[in-house]
Amino acid sequence: MATLMRRPFAAVNALKTPLQQSCSRATFQRSFQTQASKPQSFRPATPLQAFASARQSVFRNAFQQGGKRGYQSAAPPNPLAQGNITQRLIYGGAIFGGTLLAINLIFNRETREDGGMPPFERSYLNDTFLHTGLGIGIIGVAARALHLNGWSYRLMSANPWLVLGIGLVGSIGTMMGCRATPPDNYMVKYGLWAGFNLTQAALLSPLMFFSPAILARAGLYTVGMMGSIAFVGATAKQEKYLYLGGPLLAGVAIVALSGLAPLVLPVTATRTLMFTENLWLYGGLAVFGGFTLYDIQKILHHARMSERGLMRKDTVNETISLELDFINIFVRMVQILALQQGRNRR
Repeated sequence: MATLMRRPFAAVNALKTPLQQSCSRATFQRSFQTQASKPQSFRPATPLQAFASARQSVFRNAFQQGGKRGYQSAAPPNPLAQGNITQRLIYGGAIFGGTLLAINLIFNRETREDGGMPPFERSYLNDTFLHTGLGIGIIGVAARALHLNGWSYRLMSANPWLVLGIGLVGSIGTMMGCRATPPDNYMVKYGLWAGFNLTQAALLSPLMFFSPAILARAGLYTVGMMGSIAFVGATAKQEKYLYLGGPLLAGVAIVALSGLAPLVLPVTATRTLMFTENLWLYGGLAVFGGFTLYDIQKILHHARMSERGLMRKDTVNETISLELDFINIFVRMVQILALQQGRNRR
């Protein structure tokens, strides 16, 4: 009796029949397995950890869906993804060269009469390209660092009108300040230029939510598009495309209004929203491709004026225009590739 009192569970089991003991034992095993199979609930200590865990779950679900799709249906063959690296480079070079030749034949039938670019214009253009590459690199590194620190999550959860207002003030303010600063004042001018790049990085950091493959492809397409258009603008006849300034300003105003349409139109206006989305994406590509051509011709025009002493040499101001062209084309490339990937998955 004392032994049963010290072991109450053994006493209860001793009073049961063998059938009841086997049933209770099976019930206990099922309960234990059910509890073990349930995922452990975890509450992150900080919002940053919550954001990181949510992002990991999103990428995990996307990977699982991609794997399931690979077993269910075969993706269409991509000729550029077949063969070794040498064949891929040959295919890519052939496509880029053919595109460059076609653009050159269509838009650049009248080339320079003197047979080449003067050394001063070439030096001015090379300095501008060097500053443009440095600015794009600063924007990319800063956007990645801000994204890892949770800035993208806070920006996406904020009021869109507030983000738009602060972004416009910061971007336009630093840009106008940089343009108004004379090139002799290096410290202030490069400080404002760095502030402009950091502002763009803060606004573009949510793009890091996309897949790295999409970002890499969008960057490659943007460089190829701007490189071919820049080649046409550099080798074209002097001041041939400067007349595009007025029509491009009208076009960018229409594209900007189409980008603001989702903020004011109701969700039920699906056809109108689809039209404005296509106008924002493909119309923006055309407009900012034209701006690239116009800006290259404008840079060469400013180089000739600075050589004559009519204006100061200021490659930083020229860089801002090319950076804005690159950013607008890159953003639209990312959105187009993301939409295509979503349609392929469905």
